[in-house]
This record gives sequence, structure tokens and C-alpha cells, in this order.
Amino acid sequence: MTTRETGPGAPDVLRYTAFSSDPDGGNPAGVVLDASGLDEARMLAIAAEVGYSETAFLTPPPPGRDGGPDAAPGRGFTVRYFSPAAEVPFCGHATVAAAVALAERIGPGELVFATPAGTVPVTVAEDGGALRATLTSVEPYVADIAGDDLAEALAALGWHTGELDRELPARIAYAGARHLVLAAATRERLAALDYDFERLRALMLRLDLTTLQLVWRERGSGSEAGTGTETGPGTVFHVRDPFPVGGVVEDPATGAAAAAFGGYLRALGLIAAPAVLTLHQGHDMGRPGLLEVELREGDPRVRVSGAAARIG
Repeated sequence: MTTRETGPGAPDVLRYTAFSSDPDGGNPAGVVLDASGLDEARMLAIAAEVGYSETAFLTPPPPGRDGGPDAAPGRGFTVRYFSPAAEVPFCGHATVAAAVALAERIGPGELVFATPAGTVPVTVAEDGGALRATLTSVEPYVADIAGDDLAEALAALGWHTGELDRELPARIAYAGARHLVLAAATRERLAALDYDFERLRALMLRLDLTTLQLVWRERGSGSEAGTGTETGPGTVFHVRDPFPVGGVVEDPATGAAAAAFGGYLRALGLIAAPAVLTLHQGHDMGRPGLLEVELREGDPRVRVSGAAARIG
């Protein structure tokens, strides 16, 4: 479906869902493939009208190769991401949605996005007759969170320390945007999400957080025979992402947080590369999505893959 503003020069706003091949699953995103001439105020207004957690706005790439995307002609773009309430530095699901929307028009292959967080390569390939995108994050980092700030986050969520998984300690993780990783000890704790919107929003604004990455890890471990790549129950997670700073109660599928979480697991020595992680998100919202996170040896960046489908 396309939403068209009225008036001269109004852009086409495409609607795609990411991390699902079902339009009723995953995380919907708006995509404006030609945002030339739109200023920040208009982008924000369009994102608010669309009402999804983010809308991606594409314009031509930066001039030259210095600081700009190293892409084939016609396959490099500048991308900005707006939630209904604010601009965010990077958004994974809108990147996947935009990449698939482009691939439907210019063909699968390599794309390069110049984002406020840095250069993000994206590969789009056909998979079983559908298109699937893989983004490569900027270099991640992990930071500690102060005890008082952690206590405030738990209070805003209505969680207590005894409900946390001690094997996955609380940290702030970044791979284009900052997310607070908190691990629930049980699936039931993760499922029962009912938080103080304004209290959590205030804390997140102060700590420059985009979402909270709430996770529950399925127990066990495994490896793919003959490859040395870790897979199996120990690499399967269920996640939820409150997003009050974007004016959204919860994000149904969060690629930026998935990338940050992959960097977190590697930095803390909880997962060794090479590894492929499976993240289930959106089930508790009735919009199931699937995110695949890949860690490679010798490359600190994180790859996040998923399908996308046009809505309407």
C-alpha cells in the first residue's frame, strides 16, 4: 500500500513489514524512496502520520567516495530514520524494508546506506522466491550501566532483581543505536510486559537509549555439525523492545537492537564466533517475526538478516 500526501511534491510513502514474509507479522515500516526536498520537520510529520515505529527516508548518496558509501552506481543511498516522535540514528527493520523495496525496483544485490550512525552495507538475495535482506552493522560496543540507573529501569518496568537471568548481565549495547539489555529469568516474566511509559521514557532520554532489549534465552546449546558454527537452543532467544522515546509502547521487531545484542553476547564472551543466533520477537504482540544474527570471526561487525513483505 502507498500513502500519498496531498499537495505538490508530496512523496510516495510505501509500507512494508520487516522480519516476516507475512504482512501481518514482523515490524511495519514506512519507506520513502525519494525524500529529496523534505526537511526534518516534514519527515517527522510524515512519520507521525504513518504511525509506525520508524519510517526510512532515502536521498542520493554523499558526493564522492570520501565519507560516502562505496557502492555501485545507483546502489548507494543516504538514509534517515524517523519515529513518530523523533529521529533515530539507525533502524534495522526500516533498513531491511527499504532494501527489499529497492530490490523490487532495481534488482537484488549489494546496496550501501549512509546513515547517521555510519555506513551500513546491505545485501538482498532471493530466498525461496522471496527477498531477504542482510545488513552489516557499524562496529558495536558495550558499556556498563550505573546501579542507580539499573534500579530505575527495573522500577519503571515493574521488575525486581530476582526475576533477572544472572548469566546475562545488564549492559548498554550499541551497534548504531544504544539499547539497554535486560535478561528475564523466565519466559513468563518476559511475556508480562506492563511498564510506566513516562518514567521509562525519562530514563531512556537521559541515558540516550533507543529501546530496551528485553530477552529470554532458551536453555541448552548446540553446534552445526562439521562447520564449527554455534547454533541450537543455546543460541535461540525471545526478545521484546519497549520504545517510549519514539512514542511507541513496543517495537514488534528491532534489527538495531538485535545487532547490538549480538555484539553484547560476543563482547561478554557469552557466544563465540562464528555463530548464528535466532531471535523471536513480536509473538506477544500478535505480530511474530524472526531475526537471524550472525557473528563472524575476524569481523567485529554484526549481520542481521530477515525477510520483508509489502503491506497491501
